Amino acid sequence: MSPILAEFIGTALLLLLGNGVVANVVLNKTKGNSGGWIVITTGWALAVYVGVVVAGPYSGAHLNPAVSVALAAAGKFSWAEVPMFVLAQLAGAMLGTSLVWYNYKDHLDATPDNGLQRACFCTEPAIRKPLRNLICEVTGTFVLLFTIFYFTGAELGTEKTPVGLGSLGAVPVAFLVWAIGLSLGGTTGYAINPARDLGPRIMHAILPMNGKGHSDWSYAWIPVAGPLAGGVLAAALYLLLK
Repeated sequence: MSPILAEFIGTALLLLLGNGVVANVVLNKTKGNSGGWIVITTGWALAVYVGVVVAGPYSGAHLNPAVSVALAAAGKFSWAEVPMFVLAQLAGAMLGTSLVWYNYKDHLDATPDNGLQRACFCTEPAIRKPLRNLICEVTGTFVLLFTIFYFTGAELGTEKTPVGLGSLGAVPVAFLVWAIGLSLGGTTGYAINPARDLGPRIMHAILPMNGKGHSDWSYAWIPVAGPLAGGVLAAALYLLLK
């Protein structure tokens, strides 16, 4: 395992389980059909947990270009490593979503609503107003990164002896993503991750499905630009307050 491979595998697991729960809820004839928003946000939170558990010990589990860029902007990560991390995240997102497509192919074909098909790949706003949609993505990612900057390790006693939590150390970020989804996700579907949206959108354009519609490329820049801007703003405020 290497940091780049960890980012690839971790992001693939994130998208396999994250877009997997969307498919389970929105597609026809699934066991989880109509499970609702609570199921989707919980599934995404647990998907983050799984990805962080696997990648965390090797790469820090960025799993998100906005995280890599924000950490570099805050001086906590090397800018030279950002391009390879981002490519690994994008490729992992494409693989994870392709596995969702394969597992749910029959249900995708049995769902005539091409908007619901596309929802299993990428995000779109509930009400399409580009500027506000962009600000929503900035806001959600700002909360994600600003909180991550203030994560601390567990310590014991007045001497603050570090306590090793093992895989349980991935729990806080899962709760954080869950909170963002429950509170802020209803406007744009809370991409808060350029790779999470762009990689699957590319695969939606490529993979075959009965009655497949367009991939909504006119909206695609928002879940890329918004999270990157939100992450940089979080880094700037963190440095200002440090």
